[in-house]
Amino acid sequence: MKFDDKYFKDFTFTKEQVRKNFENALKDIDIARQDKIPDVKFTYSYDALIKGGIALISRYNKKVKSAPGHHIKIIETLAKILKDDSIEAIGGAMRSKRNVDFYDGGVEVTEKEAQEYLGYVDGILRKIKKALDI
Repeated sequence: MKFDDKYFKDFTFTKEQVRKNFENALKDIDIARQDKIPDVKFTYSYDALIKGGIALISRYNKKVKSAPGHHIKIIETLAKILKDDSIEAIGGAMRSKRNVDFYDGGVEVTEKEAQEYLGYVDGILRKIKKALDI
């Protein structure tokens, strides 16, 4: 697996650090499951996807740099590691929706959308957990 030096740097993670990175993603997906507000459910689902990607990337002893476009690279790298092109498509759609919310006056996330994204990210986190073997 090749990692772009613009977005990732070498860093030796312990198994405990990798586990804690993944637990951070699980904390966010739990918030998404429990909250009733669709926007909150969506935001925490997206955050869980990104944090899950960071956890999986840390397993390869790579640390994500905070650089413009780093969420795109996390999503792309997650898709490559898990060999699942849907991550780029759906994760990219989530990222775009989040960016519209952040920078273009907000978006309306329906309950149905929020539930679909939650279910999707939950499945990706299960794949990440299996890949991490934790």
